[in-house]
This record gives sequence, C-alpha cells and structure tokens, in this order.
Amino acid sequence: MRQLHAIIHGRVQGVSFRYYTQAQAQQLKLKGWVRNLSDGTVETVAVGPQEALEKFLRWLHHGPSGARVTGVDVDWSEPSQRLTAFEIRHDSD
Repeated sequence: MRQLHAIIHGRVQGVSFRYYTQAQAQQLKLKGWVRNLSDGTVETVAVGPQEALEKFLRWLHHGPSGARVTGVDVDWSEPSQRLTAFEIRHDSD
C-alpha cells in the first residue's frame, strides 16, 4: 500500500472535479479524500496499491470533461492516515 498526495491546478473548481475524483477513486477501490482549496486548486490524498494509484494519477492529469488541468504536484509516501472510504471534504485550508 502506498499514499499519493496531489494538488491539481487549472480550472478544477466549479466543474464537479471532486465528485468525479471520488467516483474514480471508488472505482479503483482507493481510500482517501478530496477537497477544494481556497487558492482555486483541488487537493487529494489516496491510499491503495501502487498500480491503482498510478491509474488515479493519470486520471487526475485530465479530470472530468469540464476541467482544464494545467499541472499536478505529487508526493508519494507510506500511508500516514487510517482511512476507511474515499470522501469529499468540504473544509479548505
């Protein structure tokens, strides 16, 4: 199991990015969360097998049809949180 932390830049708010990110993560059986940040980016943490996380990361680089992703900052680590599902968080930094 690995952990992916990503910040997605571009037109990623107001286009259902969190909803589709959650659906993609659930399809890949990942645990974690996604949220909008106050600077207009989207942040996500996902935990799961490396192969599933790589598929998730490829999806994050384009997102749903209304999004225009211009960059993804990624950090890989060992899982640091105990997560039981993939949820949309409504807090921001």
